Amino acid sequence: MPTDPRDQVFITAPALAAALQGARPPVVLCVRNPRTPEMAVAPRIPDAIDVDLPSELASPGGGTKGSRPLPEIGALQDAARRWGIREGDAVVVYDHDRCLVAGRGWWVLRWAGIADVRLLDGGFAAWQGAGLPVATTPGVPAAGDVVLSPGHLGVLDADGAARLAREGVLLDSRVRPNYIGATVAPGQPRRGHIPGSVSAPAIDNLTEAGTFAEAETLRHLYAALGADGSLPVGVSCGAGISAAHAVAVLASIGVEASMYPGSWSAWIADPDRPVVVGGRPE
Repeated sequence: MPTDPRDQVFITAPALAAALQGARPPVVLCVRNPRTPEMAVAPRIPDAIDVDLPSELASPGGGTKGSRPLPEIGALQDAARRWGIREGDAVVVYDHDRCLVAGRGWWVLRWAGIADVRLLDGGFAAWQGAGLPVATTPGVPAAGDVVLSPGHLGVLDADGAARLAREGVLLDSRVRPNYIGATVAPGQPRRGHIPGSVSAPAIDNLTEAGTFAEAETLRHLYAALGADGSLPVGVSCGAGISAAHAVAVLASIGVEASMYPGSWSAWIADPDRPVVVGGRPE
């Protein structure tokens, strides 16, 4: 693997095109949320395998488990073998939405023990913009043999997230209006944020073109939020998608962060959990 933290997390479209011509090309996964018939015939990177986020990168949710709990490791291993992943394979994950969805694939596979997983910088738009070949049918891989195990990335539960917001830095990667929240009608889910958490919208990690911002820009961005590696860092979001994107970005600048998979969907399912409304952490 590359030694630069950024190159361990991201790969450019030209670099991926070159790797696909190598003796052992990476497995390329396209994350869909959800997978639909229309997306099945949408333009794609040749031989890329579709991955359905709700059913393959999560397990059934509800209540304090949150909307998208982590997948059961045996089911994830079965899926990874269907995708053709073998022991020692590199994996590249992309989507059609600037890696805001693909980040969940990156996180889940790294959590499950696959060491070399990278996000396509700029997603499919970058591939297409580089004039590289496209296809309209998914790849059909041979069965893989990868063996997965859980726990290779840090995971927070609700209590851990609450504690980290007091003792470290808990970032909230949702768009800022969701973080700020507001009053809601009776019976509607509460809005706002976990007390002490800091607003850090995932969209801020990206340039206007949809690629990841330069490393120096990202370092300044997160240092200003207290996430410079001097304190423990965690990330939450709505239901474990944009938080995964943020964990990947932090890894690209050498900052290790844990994720709260249940995030807001799990937090508000417990009526005893406090909620802050407004633009400040407390």
